[in-house]
Amino acid sequence: MNISNNWIKSGIIGMRSVLAGMKLTGQHAILLFRTKQKISVPNSEYFSHQSGPVTIQYPQDRLPFPDVGRYRLYMETDDCIGCDQCARICPVDCITIEKIKSPNVIGSTSDGTKKRFWLPTFDIDLAKCCFCGLCTVVCPTECLIMTPSIDYSEYDRENFLVHFGNLSPDESIQKTDDLNMYDDLKAKAKQFQETTN
Repeated sequence: MNISNNWIKSGIIGMRSVLAGMKLTGQHAILLFRTKQKISVPNSEYFSHQSGPVTIQYPQDRLPFPDVGRYRLYMETDDCIGCDQCARICPVDCITIEKIKSPNVIGSTSDGTKKRFWLPTFDIDLAKCCFCGLCTVVCPTECLIMTPSIDYSEYDRENFLVHFGNLSPDESIQKTDDLNMYDDLKAKAKQFQETTN
């Protein structure tokens, strides 16, 4: 007798809980169908609008984002001088740089800084990046910037590794051989000069 009374009480409490949840769900469902006008996100009254759908129609409608936010990194390869400051300050080591010194000046950046390094590898692993923006602050030529791109989901993790290097593997080998040959000639010239003096 005692077991059946507990079972009945538990059933009544359960039914009350279900009915309370259904009542709340019904109230919200009624609000969804009371839409008199649809207000899009760019409208200045969007956040004060109390009736209508509770979600936006993404990607057609998007919430406004600040212009100066920290979003996806981009590097302008032609402006990079290979100083490594971005890679050294990165707290999560998501920037990988390999550089080859050129015996001559190979050009200049948009602000007039002379370029003396080839960049066979300049990789940014966006899966590791914490979007702190430190690399953009220390860059002397401002070649690293944050773009306003915020939605860049991928199915494969390898797609988060972004390559900004300016040499192919064959060109990289050629530039390394040229530098080694230049260093050998320089060492021989120095040795010859020492023997003649």
